[in-house]
Amino acid sequence: MTNPPKLGTLNDIFFNSVARGLARVMTCKRDGKWVDISSRELYSRVMAVASALHSWKIGRGERVAILSENRPEWQIADFACLMLGIVDVPIYSTLTAEQISYMLKNSGARLVFLSTAKQLEKVRKVAGETQIERIVMMDEQADGHVISFGALPMATPEAIAEIEQQAHNIVPSDLATIIYTSGTTGSPKGVMLTHGNIASNLHHTLTLFSPTSSDISISFLPLSHITARHVDYGYLQDGVTLAYCPFMDDLSQTIREIRPTFMVAVPRVYEKIYNGTLHALQGPRQQRMYRWALGIGSAHVAETLADEPPHGWRWLLADKLLFSHIRAAFGGRARAFISGGAPLGWDLAAWYAKVGICIYEGYGLTETSPVIALNIPGAHKLGTVGKPLPEVEVKLAADGELLVRGPNVFQGYWKLPEETANAFVDGWFRTGDIASIDSDGYITITDRKKDLIKTSGGKFIAPQPLETALKTNALIAQVVILGDRRKFPAVLIAPSFPVLEDWARQHSIGFSSRAELIRNSQIQALYEGIIEELNRRLAQFEKLKKILLVEDEFAVESGELTPSLKVKRRVINEKYRRQIEALYSEA
Repeated sequence: MTNPPKLGTLNDIFFNSVARGLARVMTCKRDGKWVDISSRELYSRVMAVASALHSWKIGRGERVAILSENRPEWQIADFACLMLGIVDVPIYSTLTAEQISYMLKNSGARLVFLSTAKQLEKVRKVAGETQIERIVMMDEQADGHVISFGALPMATPEAIAEIEQQAHNIVPSDLATIIYTSGTTGSPKGVMLTHGNIASNLHHTLTLFSPTSSDISISFLPLSHITARHVDYGYLQDGVTLAYCPFMDDLSQTIREIRPTFMVAVPRVYEKIYNGTLHALQGPRQQRMYRWALGIGSAHVAETLADEPPHGWRWLLADKLLFSHIRAAFGGRARAFISGGAPLGWDLAAWYAKVGICIYEGYGLTETSPVIALNIPGAHKLGTVGKPLPEVEVKLAADGELLVRGPNVFQGYWKLPEETANAFVDGWFRTGDIASIDSDGYITITDRKKDLIKTSGGKFIAPQPLETALKTNALIAQVVILGDRRKFPAVLIAPSFPVLEDWARQHSIGFSSRAELIRNSQIQALYEGIIEELNRRLAQFEKLKKILLVEDEFAVESGELTPSLKVKRRVINEKYRRQIEALYSEA
């Protein structure tokens, strides 16, 4: 048995990936065609960028920003920084110029790598307020004030030798990156992660799924988020090919073309496939077939969760009629499905298990590099986020908050000593999540501590499980539970308008606008029925008494969602304050 490759710093990932000598380590679409990048090309391009950074006297401990969608140049810029001990600062490409300005100023970044003319326009608006000295653009750029990625000269042998020496001198305790939190409340905080923080986490995550160099995965979750970055590091470490999808709108097409063997996604992606399936099965005959197939699948859930292929002619028929079509939505050959970034929810996880797809749910935070717990083959319990990783310790505080300790826990918040101190208690990191731990060690996350709703009657309601359950309905795009310091809980719903409009047409409901549609009494009754179905499962104090339908679709660009697709509750409550007040006044 060969020894596993060394993994003490993120630079080891780069050297291990290059040492494999693969003809295709990455692939990306250019002019409509997929173009492969070999280990040799990755090495030479990283060295060219690192050599340029070195010639500009940007070195160990200094900060460089990366503002880009997912593409090979993102990873190349990242590795070039890491080689020299530079601390890189990833920035979401969806942020505004003002938000970008805050991160550039706060981090003290001297240089920014950016992707397109659109991102260049944002940076130019605020560059005078920052310490930015140089801009390097990934797209070709004729502007004399901006350096093009492709114009950087190849590194000389002497430069390469010096870069490699510096890279090998980096130690696990060296700061690797500052990742700004999404900022659901207040200003984003810069999370400081070392090489050792992230590397320690990678020892025990994707490797447990036995990836090989014949596997391929799509890099579409924003690399500015630690989950996506962690996943891509893991794949590069284990030889899996990365296929880059810069824009979420292109994901379906990319899945059809790439047909990934690994699928790592946030719950929203799994929700869309689920809702799309339900929407496609409208007729009575299709509904009967669906109920029959789901009944067959229910009898084989244990086999699916144990990663054993179900058998029997009924299963084979159900697979041919339905289950294979659902797998086809993921490309048809994925052998592992992983979910993270937000709660998947028991209902959704159970539905996928019934159709023969085992989704391994995990849990973590930016501050924990990110994985705290993960379901894995051979240790999987539906509805939980798995057991803690080896070397990661967990315990519950008196109020149920999950506390964590281990080598993956961050070093603190950049320039925020008081917030850093408040994030710990007796050396344990406060996750901010309410959880339970069963007798087998599996963790279940109930909700974010700060999101708990306390009614005026003193009852606490965890909104996240209710919201997750409602989002499995194809008619609902986004949902926010209301009721903090109110007499009763209510719900704000942003409908899935394509599905709702189809339903309205099928039921001969005329409308000229979304506002008119959601005011229709039949539509109101439709959503009241959905809520009533949920209420049957709830305690009396949890039952949702009122519904507010809104005509908007929540989006990152309009500010209702974080770049990692979490709802900004404070923004929603402020945006719809008048409607919410009217809702409770009427009651």
